[in-house]
Amino acid sequence: MLSLGGFETPSPVTPEDAAYATARARMLREQIVARGITNLRVLKAMGRVPRHEFVPAELRSRAYEDGPLPIGHGQTISQPYIVAFMTEALDPKPTDRVLEVGTGSGYQAAVLAGLVAEVWSIELVEPLARRAETALQRLGFTHVKVRCGDGHLGWPEAAPFDAIIVTCAPEEVPRALVDQLKPGGRMIIPVGSQWGNQELVLLRKTPAGLEKRAVLPVRFVPMLRGT
Repeated sequence: MLSLGGFETPSPVTPEDAAYATARARMLREQIVARGITNLRVLKAMGRVPRHEFVPAELRSRAYEDGPLPIGHGQTISQPYIVAFMTEALDPKPTDRVLEVGTGSGYQAAVLAGLVAEVWSIELVEPLARRAETALQRLGFTHVKVRCGDGHLGWPEAAPFDAIIVTCAPEEVPRALVDQLKPGGRMIIPVGSQWGNQELVLLRKTPAGLEKRAVLPVRFVPMLRGT
């Protein structure tokens, strides 16, 4: 096992695995820990997930770079730090059932899978949904369920959820997602227009109403509607 600041990553079994493991350890140290992510469970989860398996083959050498990468169909895999930041802000618990809106590559779902009991993930673009589902199953993330659909509608038959994470930006928080949160549930979501300002917003559903707090300026692809 490779040790890094109190957590470990899986031992590589081939020279190629070793190169990726080294890049992943550097990513964790220089991009994530150095920027203040301290949740040990999140760090362990990101240390275990092979990010290179979730990017197109021609971009695998760049999988651990400090930035987003294109995955086709006008979509991206988020910057590693943003994945870590959003995951830590969501404060995932081992017993949580989590809804993800915007499966994309499947990487965020894989990170969550190491932290919670169930992940339900929605992707509007069908080829991305099928590709992510195949990658997640192949890598053993069997408690992640993926469907193709409009994220504005959530996944009502699987609700309520302990937490919701949204990886594309609507102009305002969809009401259906709020309705599908359990009392006390948390949501992390980028909000804003495609061409204007966007803020990452952390919400908590309380008896007194919905608490909202802007936590980080961001730039995400827009949250599109199904036809």
